[in-house]
Amino acid sequence: MAERPTTAKSAIGRTSPIHSSTVVSANEYYSNANYVSRHRTLGNSNKSTSTSQSTPGAPLADSGLKYRRQRRGSHDAKAFKPRRFLIDVEETQRLILEQEDTDGDFQITVNDMGPKVITLGTADSAGFNKHDVRGTYMLSNLLQELSLAQDYGRKYVVLDEGRLNENPVDRLSRMIRHHFWDGLTRRIDAEGLEVIANDPKNRSKNTAPRIYVPFGEREVLEYYQQVRVQKPQLHLDVEQLPREITPEYVQSINEKPGILALAMTKFVDEEGGETLKGVPFVVPGGRFNEMYGWDSYFESLGLLVDGRLELAKGMVDNFVYEIQHYGKILNANRSYYLTRTQPPFLTDMMLKVYDRLPHSLEIENKQWLAVTLTAAIKEYFTVWMSEPRYDSATGLSRYYSEGIGMPPETEATHFDHVIKPFADAKGLSIEEYSHKYNTAKILEPKLDTYFKHDRAVRESGHDTTYRLDNCCADIATVDLNALLYKYEIDIAEMIQIHFEDSFETSSFASYDNNTLSKGPSQSVAHSSAEWFERARVRQGRINQYCWNEERGMYFDYDTRLQIMGVYESVTTFYTMWAGCADREKAERMMTTALPLFEVTGGLVSGTESSKGLITLSRPNRQWDFPFGWAPHQILAWIGFEKYGYMEEAKRTCYRWLYTITKSFVDFNGCVPEKFDVVSMTHKVEVEYGNVGVDFKFIPREGFGWMNASFQVGLGYMDRRLRRALGAVMEPSKVFDCDVKVAVISKAGESAEEQPPDVTTHLFRPHRA
Repeated sequence: MAERPTTAKSAIGRTSPIHSSTVVSANEYYSNANYVSRHRTLGNSNKSTSTSQSTPGAPLADSGLKYRRQRRGSHDAKAFKPRRFLIDVEETQRLILEQEDTDGDFQITVNDMGPKVITLGTADSAGFNKHDVRGTYMLSNLLQELSLAQDYGRKYVVLDEGRLNENPVDRLSRMIRHHFWDGLTRRIDAEGLEVIANDPKNRSKNTAPRIYVPFGEREVLEYYQQVRVQKPQLHLDVEQLPREITPEYVQSINEKPGILALAMTKFVDEEGGETLKGVPFVVPGGRFNEMYGWDSYFESLGLLVDGRLELAKGMVDNFVYEIQHYGKILNANRSYYLTRTQPPFLTDMMLKVYDRLPHSLEIENKQWLAVTLTAAIKEYFTVWMSEPRYDSATGLSRYYSEGIGMPPETEATHFDHVIKPFADAKGLSIEEYSHKYNTAKILEPKLDTYFKHDRAVRESGHDTTYRLDNCCADIATVDLNALLYKYEIDIAEMIQIHFEDSFETSSFASYDNNTLSKGPSQSVAHSSAEWFERARVRQGRINQYCWNEERGMYFDYDTRLQIMGVYESVTTFYTMWAGCADREKAERMMTTALPLFEVTGGLVSGTESSKGLITLSRPNRQWDFPFGWAPHQILAWIGFEKYGYMEEAKRTCYRWLYTITKSFVDFNGCVPEKFDVVSMTHKVEVEYGNVGVDFKFIPREGFGWMNASFQVGLGYMDRRLRRALGAVMEPSKVFDCDVKVAVISKAGESAEEQPPDVTTHLFRPHRA
């Protein structure tokens, strides 16, 4: 459906009318007949001119029709008529790159030193009348539109000016909704294998596409073996995993990395035969071309805002498949991640999806919820309430990966500074020492300890940070335990509301004494009271071990040293998202902790003092100051909203969306993985660099959770804030006056209007 007419800032300046036809998806815009025939000629034919002059978007009646040059003073001089340009796609692209792309990166950004103006002929004058297109934003949009036109095979196009000066907020949101999600969607089947098998992280000599199928999945194994025969050009290697997946086995296949099979559904093909199709999912983007654990949760929030229910549901189904066949929600579905999980968000994710399933399918929906709930309970007990992740002394949980050796997915030189002292002591090169260590020809307990903690950091999702450096496997982080509190509350409420206060599963062995398995066939009937009690106990332990009354915020707890940490992390606000902070503690955090983390561009990961001194031998880490990440922002907004701090939610949300929008406007539509939210740049000097910045002409994917944060965040923007955001107005100019006069009620009312329905709908309590 075409969107309602709106206005946009021309080059982030004056407003100009935009017709609904100018803000539709590229597929609708360019695959309609909104183009000029590649066979047109210029001459003095007496035949009528192209119908595209009289009817916007209409094709030429005849590809051989001559395009008559019109006289001066033609129709396009009328001020009320939206301007449209007649463009030779390839020639204009060549000209704009030659003139404006002075740094040669195939983008038009604020760093380019060109004149920042190009002259285009108007369509209604057959190109005779000229008009200047000015400024970085409009020129970069022109470059993007030319690239899209080429995608649809257009040699000439009639391009609406409204697509060049479109409000950047509307443009980015539209690109995410119609293009980025599709660009990030993958399937593991005959049609999708070639794309998903590509692994930019694979540093082994064996780069042939390979898929690993879980033990016992015979039908799936036969399907991929058939694909291998039907598509010999793929050179696909199909392997079946053993029944028991040990760290030793995982290390043994590190030189043969491959994609791990996910859920499949049966369908009838065009020939009437039954076959399998992969359940689709979204990848983060860039070098991360697989389904990740906690990325998928945040991506699903964005998908639900954009109405992509089936895709979000499919991601839950794939998580259930991973728990059933790999024993955990994986860090990602590559073979080298088999021993590693990521922060747990499944229960909230499944409830968000369940709330939106069609009410007419109540029986099927409840069956789906029962299957996903069973998987979540299994994950809770067998992963998070079992050693080595569970610490019986505190009753809290930790991140821990049972892998062996050096994580193979890292860049080739990532661990050189760690290995070098040991290699020098043996008189070996770093490469030689690494090989001997990985093959157990050299045993070094100190390195074993280092990599134990390094794998745990990667499991935490916060890879890497000095907060967890060389200690992560011993740390009961406040964020993990807040997430598990949320699991316990969600499971209790699901059992109470949807399953008449009794839900039966197999007995899953764990270190929770109430559920120790007494036999392999024993089943357990779960009640809401048991799960509410687990939540109450965990809440008490979080407060006992992690709350610092003097400093007014939560800290991590070192279970080995038995001391509370001192690193000031924005993850203290996870407790508000999860609801485990009481009202008094939440108020303390808003007055003492929030000022520590709120900076120009949003919420920073940690404080500068906690990060410590940076030197050549102690470089910046990407999850420390001054970097900001989408997950932290989203969880904080929701947490602030839960406790009635809507003004703070809006303000911090605006800061983050401003950062994204400014990058989008200044850097050719760039939507990166992360930002330096203090210096306000995506060009970061830090490990791994930045993902989502390396593209030509037009961004195709953005970055998964960054896309989601923008779509979710728009739900917190009232009309005034959205206007300011569209004008890329600095946060200090938007909130200087408001901070002095804002009146906030602890019941959740504020002087500003409440967010639009999209946010309240997305984060409402699940239905009874």
